Amino acid sequence: MQLYATTQDMINRYGQDELVLLTDRDGSLGAIADLVLDQALADASAEIDGYLGGRYQLPLPTVPAVLTRICCDIARYLLHDEQAPEQLQKRYESSIKFLRSLGNGELSLGLPDTGSAGPSNNTAEMHSHGSVFARDKSKGFI
Repeated sequence: MQLYATTQDMINRYGQDELVLLTDRDGSLGAIADLVLDQALADASAEIDGYLGGRYQLPLPTVPAVLTRICCDIARYLLHDEQAPEQLQKRYESSIKFLRSLGNGELSLGLPDTGSAGPSNNTAEMHSHGSVFARDKSKGFI
């Protein structure tokens, strides 16, 4: 799975102190808990893939900056768990709305055509042996 943001991206956006508070849950480490942050980034990246997978060939050849920002916003929201402030809730909802628009084709990442998903060959086929109750097969009963 492709990660759309790194620990350093999170530090650059939100600062070391906030990430320590969000990841060092019992306060014993005094530093960023890498496993916790890595899990949040992986969860955020998987959520992004869910919206992009139907439209783009994954993994993407390059990660657009907008996806890095969205990944950071989603991971930060996930780290807050149920105590996310209203501002973070709105940023999360805005990110999801943007991802839906990408997935629906209303917006584009600006990737070359080679990055788009090709036609699917996962289609249903129906075969019929003809009508069972046709007039020509009823032998006078219809």
